Amino acid sequence: MKKLLLKHILTIALVAGLIISFSAPAYSQCAMCRATVESNVGTGSSSDSNEVGSGLNTGILYLMAIPYILVGTIGFMWYRSHKMQKRNAAQKM
Repeated sequence: MKKLLLKHILTIALVAGLIISFSAPAYSQCAMCRATVESNVGTGSSSDSNEVGSGLNTGILYLMAIPYILVGTIGFMWYRSHKMQKRNAAQKM
C-alpha cells in the first residue's frame, strides 16, 4: 500500500514538475496582450477595442477553466478507480 502511494506521489510530482518547467514561456504573452489592447484603445476605434477586449476575456476564461477541468477529471477518474477497487475487494471476500 505504501509503495503504491509513493508511486502515485512521485508520478504527481513528476507531472507537476514538467508542467511547471514548460509553463514559464506563457508569462511572456501578457506584455503582448497589453500592448495590443493599448494600441487598439489608443487608435480610438471602439468596435476594434471591443472585439479585442472580448477576445482577451474569452481567452482568460479558457486559461482559468482548463486547470479546474483537468483536476476535476483526474479526481473523478481516481475516485471511480478507488471505488471499483473497493467493490472488487468486497466481492472477493
